[in-house]
Amino acid sequence: MDTNALIKTERELDDLRESGRRLAAVMEELLGAARPGVSTGELGDLADESIRRQGGIPVFKGYGAEWGKPFPAAACVSLNDEVVHGIPSPKRILREGDLLKIDIGMRFQGMVSDMARTKEIGTVSDEAHRLVIATREALDRGIGKIRSGARLSDFARAVERRVREDGFSVVRDLVGHGVGRELHEDPQIPNYVDSRVPEFSFRKGMTVALEPMINVGGYALRMAPDGWTYVTRDGSLSAHFEDTIIVTERGTEIVTRT
Repeated sequence: MDTNALIKTERELDDLRESGRRLAAVMEELLGAARPGVSTGELGDLADESIRRQGGIPVFKGYGAEWGKPFPAAACVSLNDEVVHGIPSPKRILREGDLLKIDIGMRFQGMVSDMARTKEIGTVSDEAHRLVIATREALDRGIGKIRSGARLSDFARAVERRVREDGFSVVRDLVGHGVGRELHEDPQIPNYVDSRVPEFSFRKGMTVALEPMINVGGYALRMAPDGWTYVTRDGSLSAHFEDTIIVTERGTEIVTRT
C-alpha cells in the first residue's frame, strides 16, 4: 500500500471538513425525526432531501451499480439485529425499544464524508443501552490512539478491549476504511487485532472512516434475502458508530461531529 497516495492536499482537507460538517447536520435532523411510529422509509427519504438541501450528493444511492445491485436509498437504516446496510422501507415502522442505526454519506465539493449513529427508540433494555454505550466508547477510545505514526493495531486493540469489558463481540466481516476522494479507499481498518491483517502506520493528512460494529452475541453475520442487509447470525442486537477523521501530527480531527 502506497501511503503517500492516501495523503490529502490542504484544499481537499478543507473541503472534507465542510462535507463532514454538513453531513453531521443531516444526521442531527434524521436522529431528531426518529421516533416510534416513523417508518425507515421516511428516514431514507428525509436523508435524501436533507443531503441535497445541504448542497451535497448522496453517495450511497446507486452505490454498487457496477455489480448489478445498486443500493436504492440515500441512507442505510438498520434495526435491532441488522448490523448495517438496511434498506429503508415504508413498511418498517419504528417501535418503542428498537435500536436504530443510521449510516449516511455525502459528496460535497468533490470530497466524501461518511458517518453512522445508533439511537435508542424510547426505552430500551438494559442490555441494549449498555451495547450503545460500549460501541460509542469503543470508537472514542480507538480514535484517541490515532496520531501520525500510530499503528493500526493501536486503534484496533483499544476498540476490542472496550468491547470485551461488557462481554460483547466485534464484527469481523466488515471494517472501517479510507475515505475522501471516494466512499471506500485504502486502507481497510478492522476493529479487532489479528496477526494476519497487514500492519500499517497512520500518517498526517490521511482521512479515514472508523466504524466499530458491535454485537451482543457472537460476531458471525449472515446476508438477508435483500442482498444488502447484514444481520447477526444468532439474532442478537448490534450497534454501530462511525466518524470520518483527519489524522494530524498529534492526534485527530473528527469532521463529522458538531
